[in-house]
Amino acid sequence: MIPVYNEKNTVTALVDRVRRVNIDKEIILIDDGSTDGTSDIVKNMKGGDISLITMEKNTGKGAAVRKGIEQAKGDIILIQDADLEYFPEDYPILLEPILSGKADIVYGSRFLDQSLNSIPLNLFRMGGSFITKMTNFLYGINLTDEACCYKVFRSSVLKKIPLECRRFEFCPEVTAKVSRMGYKIHEVAVRYNPRTFKEGKKITYKDGFTALITLLKYKFFKLK
Repeated sequence: MIPVYNEKNTVTALVDRVRRVNIDKEIILIDDGSTDGTSDIVKNMKGGDISLITMEKNTGKGAAVRKGIEQAKGDIILIQDADLEYFPEDYPILLEPILSGKADIVYGSRFLDQSLNSIPLNLFRMGGSFITKMTNFLYGINLTDEACCYKVFRSSVLKKIPLECRRFEFCPEVTAKVSRMGYKIHEVAVRYNPRTFKEGKKITYKDGFTALITLLKYKFFKLK
């Protein structure tokens, strides 16, 4: 499942790489009201193994993912960003714990194997580390990278989670809810190639504050 918003420079290459991964899959593209030409690109991709969902206006990654979950038909759902920060070639590693029956939920981690990635110590990394530590503290779990894009679920699990997210708070919300429901999250090491704002990065420090508020909300105030 690939939510897409204004990624005309990367979406074609990303989808090509996803298609080359040798697994049986349905590719769901959710165009989240793109305005930079991405919409025309993804319309031409529709057909065959690619399904296209078009949002009339930009509503955020969380809302796009929720729409994709509604229409997903497969037994396993994997979330993939439309940039080139992550490596679709890591899908077999991400899927193995579920296919072998060891897990129902798998998260990628950019920090589980430090030899795979060279990630600068900047505000993004420190913010992500803080959110991960707060997640572990609040929910009694032991993640190394709560904010990693790669999140994989048995479809039967994800479809029964009442999600409310609209933007990037998808990650903390789904983590909070599956933890409170008693599911164990299995982590595997993945590769990562960070990009800059100039290259199209969209998440900001404000989303970090939203993530923290989301974690607190679903810990102390509500589950549904």
